[in-house]
Amino acid sequence: MPAQNGGSADAATVPILSGMYPDPTVCRAGEDYYLANSSFEYSPGIPIWHSRDLVSWHQIGHALTRDDQFPAGRSPSSRGVYAPTLRHRDGRFWLITTNIDDVRGGHQIYHATDPAGPWSAPVCLTGLDGIDPDLAWDDEGTCLVTYCSWSEGEIGIRQAAVDPERGLLLEQPRWIWHGTGLAHSEGPHLYRRGDWWYLVIAEGGTDRGHVVSVARSRSPRGPFEAAPHNPVLTHRSTAHPVQNVGHADLVERPDGTWAAVYLGTRPRGGSPRFHVNGRETFLADVSWAEDWPYVEPANLCVPTRLRDFVDDFSAPVLDLRWVSPGNAPNDSSARCPRE
Repeated sequence: MPAQNGGSADAATVPILSGMYPDPTVCRAGEDYYLANSSFEYSPGIPIWHSRDLVSWHQIGHALTRDDQFPAGRSPSSRGVYAPTLRHRDGRFWLITTNIDDVRGGHQIYHATDPAGPWSAPVCLTGLDGIDPDLAWDDEGTCLVTYCSWSEGEIGIRQAAVDPERGLLLEQPRWIWHGTGLAHSEGPHLYRRGDWWYLVIAEGGTDRGHVVSVARSRSPRGPFEAAPHNPVLTHRSTAHPVQNVGHADLVERPDGTWAAVYLGTRPRGGSPRFHVNGRETFLADVSWAEDWPYVEPANLCVPTRLRDFVDDFSAPVLDLRWVSPGNAPNDSSARCPRE
């Protein structure tokens, strides 16, 4: 969608991150917001972004920049690093993701004092299957990993207490929710608000049937009851210009209001319609009624300044926007020799 230089556009139809930036996860530290995305086979992995208003974002780095974090060039298309979760706790930033091709263990935890990096070596959780892990801490400070699992002949959301510093399981994983009955329950995120814990998940698959559903419990370990108005966000079976919406992550603003980031596509053409930009990151507002979240169009405008750019490929270091499915673009072995 062309942008008008210097203008703005409705956040309901224009992404806050345009292009292939799927599976957004967001957290807040004071007045600052930080966001991360999936990166799959591309290196460096997991772009990290900063904002003060949730609509204007600046990339400050990548989380996975070293071979011990993500061995470049070893993952085929659409594999590698899946949906992350980014959180801030006690002065440190925590990131968990799944590298489905890493023999050390798929779910991997990283930490950093500065979200721009450097990030730690991975702490690998070898006892958990699945994808799309989330990090949360209960009232006693125990770290809970909640994730999409397909073990024991079931597909749904499981959870286990872990030691995030050493990668040790503190208990056996347990099922906590199988969703509302739609396919592909995935992308869980767990939050505390007041006396309730909320579990937000994606369902329906990352295609036209994609939705966001929510459940709540008095305990982060469940049992969870589904919201009566599920799905709380979907554009399925509509003519909305943004489709495939789902995989949401919620954040509380300093003033006590809430927002959500989520993925979506902007398809064009006739049925079945195609999207060349991939899955992009969008923003919504979240209101609360009777202790349930309601997702609604954000009452904000996205800056639509010109997004063209010019790069000097003779420079010693390329811009952070450049990634590669092989070696990282700034790896000297990946650069073309000059004549």
